[in-house]
Amino acid sequence: MGLLEKRAVKEYQDNKYNALVSEINQIAGYEIEFDVKWDTLAVNDHSHLFEEGFTKVYFMPVINALKEITKDDLGKEALKETLKKIIVKNEEGVSYYESAYSYSEKVLTIDHEPFTNMDNVSDRSNFLVEFLSSKM
Repeated sequence: MGLLEKRAVKEYQDNKYNALVSEINQIAGYEIEFDVKWDTLAVNDHSHLFEEGFTKVYFMPVINALKEITKDDLGKEALKETLKKIIVKNEEGVSYYESAYSYSEKVLTIDHEPFTNMDNVSDRSNFLVEFLSSKM
C-alpha cells in the first residue's frame, strides 16, 4: 500500500467509516464489533475508487440486509442472538457475492474484492438477508 492508498484509507476512515458503522449499530439496536483488514482492501492504483467501492461492496449490503432483518421484533432478537462481529477483508480474490460471505460462531466474514461488481448492491443485500436469516 503506497502513500496514495494510505491517504485514501485514512480519509475513508475519518469521513465515512465511522458514520456507516454507527448506522449499522443503530439499525441493529446494539453494537456490532467490526474488524476491517484495511491493508487487504487498499489495492494499489485504485485509491480513487475506495469510497465508492468500500461503501457499495461492504457496508451498503449490510445496512440494507439489517434493515430488512430488523423490521420486526422477532428479527431484532434473532439478529442480536446471532451476530456479534463482522470481519471485512479482501484475501481470497472473491468477485461474486455468493462466495464472499461466511459465518461461524456469531461472526460474519465478508471477503470480496472491493472494486469488482461494485454496482451489484441489491444482489449482495438480498443474498445477505437470506444468508444471515438461514443462520438465525
